[in-house]
Amino acid sequence: MSLLVVGLSHRSAPVSVLERASLNADAQLKLLQDTVAAEPAAEAAVLATCNRIELYADVDKFHAGVAELSTLLAQHSGVGLEELTPHLYVHYEDRAVHHLFSVACGLDSMVVGEGQILGQIKDSLARAQDLHTAGRLLNDLFQQALRVGKRAHSETGIDRAGQSLVTFGLEQLSAGADVQRWARGKKALVIGAGSMSSLAAATLARSGVAEIVVANRTFERAERLAQILSEGDDTDVLARAVPMDSVPVELTRADVAVSCTGATGLVLTADDVAAAVEGRTGAPAVEPAATGRPAEDTAVRAAAETPLPGAGAATAGDENCPLDLSAVPSGFSVMGEAAVAGMDAATLEQHGAWAAGGTAVDRPRETGRPGPEADAELIGALAATATRVGRVPERRRPEPVAEVPRPEPVLFVLDLAMPRDVDAAVHRLAGARLVDIESLADASADAPMAADVDMVRRIVADEVAAFGAAQRAARITPTVVALRSMAAEVVAGEIARLEGRLPGLDDKHRAEITQTVKRVVDKLLHAPTVRVKQLAAEPGGAGYADALRTLFDLDQETVASVSRAGNSTTTEKNRGPA
Repeated sequence: MSLLVVGLSHRSAPVSVLERASLNADAQLKLLQDTVAAEPAAEAAVLATCNRIELYADVDKFHAGVAELSTLLAQHSGVGLEELTPHLYVHYEDRAVHHLFSVACGLDSMVVGEGQILGQIKDSLARAQDLHTAGRLLNDLFQQALRVGKRAHSETGIDRAGQSLVTFGLEQLSAGADVQRWARGKKALVIGAGSMSSLAAATLARSGVAEIVVANRTFERAERLAQILSEGDDTDVLARAVPMDSVPVELTRADVAVSCTGATGLVLTADDVAAAVEGRTGAPAVEPAATGRPAEDTAVRAAAETPLPGAGAATAGDENCPLDLSAVPSGFSVMGEAAVAGMDAATLEQHGAWAAGGTAVDRPRETGRPGPEADAELIGALAATATRVGRVPERRRPEPVAEVPRPEPVLFVLDLAMPRDVDAAVHRLAGARLVDIESLADASADAPMAADVDMVRRIVADEVAAFGAAQRAARITPTVVALRSMAAEVVAGEIARLEGRLPGLDDKHRAEITQTVKRVVDKLLHAPTVRVKQLAAEPGGAGYADALRTLFDLDQETVASVSRAGNSTTTEKNRGPA
């Protein structure tokens, strides 16, 4: 059996695909059940966060496993397999272990070094344990991932390389200003009462906001979070709970709104945010428009820039045109100003006479464009200019269009949900600033990497090697146990035969003989079994188990039963908190 992970994350898929593929709690449970029911998989665990969906499995066939896990992800996410496949990544054996350990350390997070992923890995393991889909391999893997993540955070400064997604989001909202100075005295609305919303509320409270309003579909959970915030020793924030239908009203009072719910549709529409901004400012929160020259100048410029039939195909009369038609750029009219730019006065006069000759009737013409007479008049005017300056001046490029500066935002919105809670159209509203998962991904791509990241990578590499060695050694354990069981049966059989030959043997001598035979067997088996475990821990050492089974003619079913018993014991032992 071998470890396989198939998944997609913010590194492999756009946010639009991630939010469509997101799995709620019920979908995750069904995915786990269907995975272990599939032929190639014996164990399964799902790691689903706001920016990743990964399915881990212990499979006996690689290609069949990849196909089955990919199909299951597509079925349960609702995204078609053909659309999903280009965004999927696959890791196998040691690469799969390396991936999960990197994830646990925060190296693969949108914000490098964030520690919230450890809680999500712990929840993933607990879910698999509750459904009995995690056996020896995945229990060992996820337990070790948690230990590796904790080691990385305790032994290095990886926390300095990044922050939690909430902190990073608040930094983006404050546009680089000190978050505590920016947040001090503000009123905040937190929509949702789950783990991410609770973290956001606690972070806002520590940052110095004056008031936090918590809205949630289950009012009791909102009340509980508000109570925790109010009773916190390290803050003096005023916190209260409201039902979800109060969100529009509270939005008009809030300076900052954070939303992270499990809703499948939008929680805040662009109209909701626009109404809140208008309620605060008295002015509509419309999308800023671009301004330029006066309207009449814009119309003249647009007419001048509209392409006319060009010189791509000669027509009747073209042979008399003084221009080299092959050199005239495609899309320019040989009758217009662009065609004659740079021409000397004498040639320009010839061109004017040709233009006035009426050959333009053979050319397609756009409605409302000047006729040959107007072209001739324009060329005549240009000829006068060319006489003064020696040539027709080149056309100037249109001046760049100036944008109306956006007003300072009065409402800051942080959307940490996947799929998104807040309409992306809010990005375009004046008076509001929205930071969502997609903009966080763009911003984090440019974040500097701390030197501690290299230390964490070394820790991950060492831990992957150690885990691989332990797993390879563990694979031979059932064979060694079966060998010792067989030896014990041989000893018991020989002692029984001895008692038949020596029926008068007293208990003291029988016990001494039994212990002596057992010691001889143990000494004979000790060195080879210790050595075979060492050899099996090395890469390519799996063949030693096969060698033992062949040399000692061990029953394959006996070995398998030992392995199943070990898996059952491990699952029961790990059923508690990680």
